[in-house]
Amino acid sequence: MSRVIVGIDAGGSKTVAIVAVDGQLLGRAVGPGAKMRTGRGIACASIIAEVARRALAESGRLRGEILVAGVAGAGREAEREELRQALRTEAFTDRITITGDTEIALAAAFGDRPGVVVTAGTGSMAAARDPAGRLHRTGGFGWQMGDEGSGYAIGRAALGAVGRAADGRSPRTDLTAQVLSVTKSGSIDALVQWAAAAGVAEVAGLAPAVFEAAQSGDTIAAGIMDYAARELAALVFQLLPHFGADERAPVDLAMSGGLLFHDGPLHRLLSAKLVEESRLRIRQGPLEPAAGALHLAGG
Repeated sequence: MSRVIVGIDAGGSKTVAIVAVDGQLLGRAVGPGAKMRTGRGIACASIIAEVARRALAESGRLRGEILVAGVAGAGREAEREELRQALRTEAFTDRITITGDTEIALAAAFGDRPGVVVTAGTGSMAAARDPAGRLHRTGGFGWQMGDEGSGYAIGRAALGAVGRAADGRSPRTDLTAQVLSVTKSGSIDALVQWAAAAGVAEVAGLAPAVFEAAQSGDTIAAGIMDYAARELAALVFQLLPHFGADERAPVDLAMSGGLLFHDGPLHRLLSAKLVEESRLRIRQGPLEPAAGALHLAGG
């Protein structure tokens, strides 16, 4: 009988499902974000199940034997149990394991070996597995308490820059035109209305406009990106003491999340900040966190 494993990476912006049958990758699907929050187990499970079923269909299967889902916002057992119960009602897999999105990113990057993963998407955080196998994390406190360097933080900074420029409290910026265009706002007043109603993911969706403005030479946008890179680097540096005092001992690092795509603008900026710490070895190439879920399932 074939062993069918479904690996899930569910973040704030998108959900990725991959299916391995007897160790061979046969299905992949992408859908909307499914970040877990207390009381949202059914909604989160519905998105995960829909994306998983599409990946299963691509692999020629209707059900999975094992599901391992790394889910943003599922860091506490209460949220994990709520989501497990909701997924059981979807009835597309026999066994269910819920873990955090950082755990599957670590597994994707390093298997069972030690290392650090810094993640920037809608939110941000860093996580490490030390040489003794213990897990540590920095950041990840959500948009109200943290998420420095995240898409939300960058988008919120862009809105602030546009508002200050409109008042004449800071220099004019290309971000004004970029943000008005992305939000389909015909005026600053319309943008104020948009921002008042926008959710976290919508504000985070402004980050690409900041990247574009910075690449075009806008100093305000470049400053926002530089600050984001410094904040993400600080998350990493705070984890290094868990790897011992020997500064000659290398520490492997990988980047994950929608904003840190390989060789993208924030990836390059953050890499430049991280080289200040000589013991870090930055993993090159793209990272597929959903593959880490397969690893945790033994697939």
